[in-house]
Amino acid sequence: MSPEDLPQVLAIENLCYSTPWSLNSFRYETGNKEAFLKVGVYNGQITGYVCVRTILDLTHLMNIAVAPEFRRKGIASMLLKDVIGELKRLKPDTRLTLEVRQSNIAAIRFYERFGFKTTGKRNGYYQSPPDNAIIMELDISAR
Repeated sequence: MSPEDLPQVLAIENLCYSTPWSLNSFRYETGNKEAFLKVGVYNGQITGYVCVRTILDLTHLMNIAVAPEFRRKGIASMLLKDVIGELKRLKPDTRLTLEVRQSNIAAIRFYERFGFKTTGKRNGYYQSPPDNAIIMELDISAR
């Protein structure tokens, strides 16, 4: 993901999330040396993106989204596989963590297919609409 991608990324973000990241949040992450951000592109159009950041021995999947018209075409899987592959190469001893809405059963199942395990819960984590967060983790060294 480059700064030039941000208008398309922000448009997808605003379609996908009830409390979307700001342009400044994406700008910050594109300049963060401990973060890597990737986009999926089809015919020159950004179809999805993923944002990941490492802090010490823990890596956090901060954001992943696919434009509604491109869902169920394997884009999120491709992005997540790419992230896992890169982590295996660059940070093989890390763990990849994430939070997901407790009510988002499809997303929880998606992460489980990649080997993520539920490790906890954060009550009241999400606003607009209110929801709990399920904490999930993937041990990259075990992949």
